[in-house]
Amino acid sequence: MVNRQSWTSGRVRLAAFAAMLLVASMAAAATLSTAARAEIEVLLSRLEGSGCQFKRNGTWHGAEEARAHLERKLGYLEKRDAVASTEQFIERAATRSSTSGQVYWVRCGSHPPQPSGEWLASQLQALRSVSAGSVPSSGAAAPANAKGPYSPR
Repeated sequence: MVNRQSWTSGRVRLAAFAAMLLVASMAAAATLSTAARAEIEVLLSRLEGSGCQFKRNGTWHGAEEARAHLERKLGYLEKRDAVASTEQFIERAATRSSTSGQVYWVRCGSHPPQPSGEWLASQLQALRSVSAGSVPSSGAAAPANAKGPYSPR
């Protein structure tokens, strides 16, 4: 037979440990680094300058309006220390509506729409490959304002 007092004491210790892990994970949700903030700024600039359209909650919007919307979402996450990397920004702010859960889409020129998370991830990959000094597959280095694979050229 299990001693009821030791069983309860074990549950209290387990709850305290879980609370400690929760506090530690909240502390680990670090503030957005300067480097990540700069990458996000470039991604938003690329979106704004792309001439692409951005679909959220069933309605297509211009790139400038999309940028403003994503900046508002980023600000919300930053105030809560809920974003620490560019990838988290894409995942938590730029892939779907936090209200409806609907996926955001990007449509550039005559190319078919693609999920915004994919578009932004490809832009991030291109940005990082240029920043690292690697040569894109086209054989020529892309300029900092290069458009992604689904952007009008």
